[in-house]
Amino acid sequence: MSVKLYNVGLVLSGGGARGFAHLGVIQALNEAGIFPDVISGTSAGALIGVLYADGYTPGEILNLLNGGSRLDFMRPALPREGLLQISGILKILKSSLRSKIFEELKIPMYVSATDLNNGRAVYFSEGDLFEPVIASASIPVLFQPVKINDISYVDGGVLDNLPIKPIENKCRIFIGSFVNPVGYMEKISGLINIAERTFMLSMSKEIFEKSKKFDLFIAPPELRNYKIMDPEKSGELFMIGYKATNEKLKTIDIESMILQ
Repeated sequence: MSVKLYNVGLVLSGGGARGFAHLGVIQALNEAGIFPDVISGTSAGALIGVLYADGYTPGEILNLLNGGSRLDFMRPALPREGLLQISGILKILKSSLRSKIFEELKIPMYVSATDLNNGRAVYFSEGDLFEPVIASASIPVLFQPVKINDISYVDGGVLDNLPIKPIENKCRIFIGSFVNPVGYMEKISGLINIAERTFMLSMSKEIFEKSKKFDLFIAPPELRNYKIMDPEKSGELFMIGYKATNEKLKTIDIESMILQ
């Protein structure tokens, strides 16, 4: 039997503003004595994951990102490649991250993004932090692609919204936080709403099969009631993740989960 590199691996999905639920998940895990040894995230999960890996607590990250309207995080762009620009997120990362490269993070981190030119998922884990995280969160149509070494990248959720792949054979225990459930939506109108809904459906493919790979999988169904472009509900989303994780933790043997 091969020795695993890490004890606990945490995988964080995309889901826009619903990503605030990831913070509640991490808070509940930490309170139970469960701390990830490696993190893999995409889109909102990459943003939350990189701040946590940099040493911020879930509460501190909530404060960093809290209270903003969607205009704080994005602004209109000329609609040649995207309708919006991610300006606030980049500003938060540049002003808050103490680490400038992956190698400086306190917890090893993988960030997934979609390589538009070659049509494949790419997992960044070394070098510059800022561009891969922004690329990972650049929802197609809504945001402009991010160019890294002459390759155009968009949101990692397009091809891999639950990026267990880069750590799949490296951990003893896998924990997944999925914040993008989809259900019936009655009214869908307007270009941005249609683009948002289409992307949400795309991100949810293959999740059922992937969820079987996790020892602990948190996917609160009530998150479907929240829009991915609505950061004003951050506190509510945090509590949904927190409560769902505490309920799940009641069903497992925590001592075996944290056993080194």
